Amino acid sequence: MKGPYDKRKKDIITAGDAIQELLNSYRLKSKYSQTEVKAAWEEMMGKTIASRTSKLFFKKNVLFVELSSATLKHELNMSKAKMLALLQDKFGKSVVEEIVFL
Repeated sequence: MKGPYDKRKKDIITAGDAIQELLNSYRLKSKYSQTEVKAAWEEMMGKTIASRTSKLFFKKNVLFVELSSATLKHELNMSKAKMLALLQDKFGKSVVEEIVFL
């Protein structure tokens, strides 16, 4: 025996799925993902790098990292491929296609 609530159960989705649908429908998913990258920067790179990072911003899918230390900039340029792979593993290749240190 089917009740009036059976149809409603088919239409129920999780809050996370609803948010994903909303982000996709308004084409905000990439902006949201870029914000997640910025929020996770300290956790992923550590306090030392984060404390010397003065600015993080995106242009298209390129992450620009402005650093206050020239020495750190040089060291990060040497390990750019490793950092890019780390970010792409966590957030996807379409979110961060390249990193530029300033």
